[in-house]
Amino acid sequence: MARAPRPLIAGNWKMNGRRAAGLREARKLATRMRNQKQRRCDVLLCPPATLLAPMREALRGSRIALGGQDCHAAASGAHTGDIAAELLADTGCGYVIVGHSERRADHGERSRQVRAKAEAAHRAGLRAIICVGETAAERRRGRALEVVGEQLRHSLPKGCTAASTVIAYEPVWAIGTGLTATPDDVAEVHGFIRDRLRRRFKAEGAGMRILYGGSVKPGNAAELMAVADVDGALVGGASLTAADFWPIVKTCL
Repeated sequence: MARAPRPLIAGNWKMNGRRAAGLREARKLATRMRNQKQRRCDVLLCPPATLLAPMREALRGSRIALGGQDCHAAASGAHTGDIAAELLADTGCGYVIVGHSERRADHGERSRQVRAKAEAAHRAGLRAIICVGETAAERRRGRALEVVGEQLRHSLPKGCTAASTVIAYEPVWAIGTGLTATPDDVAEVHGFIRDRLRRRFKAEGAGMRILYGGSVKPGNAAELMAVADVDGALVGGASLTAADFWPIVKTCL
């Protein structure tokens, strides 16, 4: 039997985090990680771009990784307001989120654009966290697996490996709503994703981490992390303070 992937708990701060408060929380988390003897999971913070450089210093020596929230497909050029994967790597990032539902909804990103961004992440030596997930309307119509399957097929580049790629399942209807998919819902979709990954990428697909990302909180994290093929979490609002994020991290330590 293949060894289960090492869990990853990732915090996506979205468009939140003023410098003083954000760095204070990052330092609290870093101190707790430094004092933790057993480290059975990886921890990642993805703050706004304005905090990437100072947060790299705040997290130094804690083994907490740093990541970006998005990247452009091009390595450089006239793309005002965008950020290249190479620039993220130069700032000290090891990961970047691509295809988040808020990017797909707010900016009209299609899966082919997500794939190009994932390719850019790989080109720059970053791990791409590729997000997939269905809306409430799609789930009501019984199309959840169909939608997720299509997003996987078109968003993942050729040559994805367990070292370069993480999948995050984010039911859109559970992001920021307080709603959470049941363990049975999560097991069904994560099992489906694992099967698709194995079919396409063989052994690499078996080792890719699949994160759950729909309103993960201290109160439900342990139950969600116990579901088969859940290899961690992509956490939104609960990652903004060490007091909320640390109990989620501890479920995997």
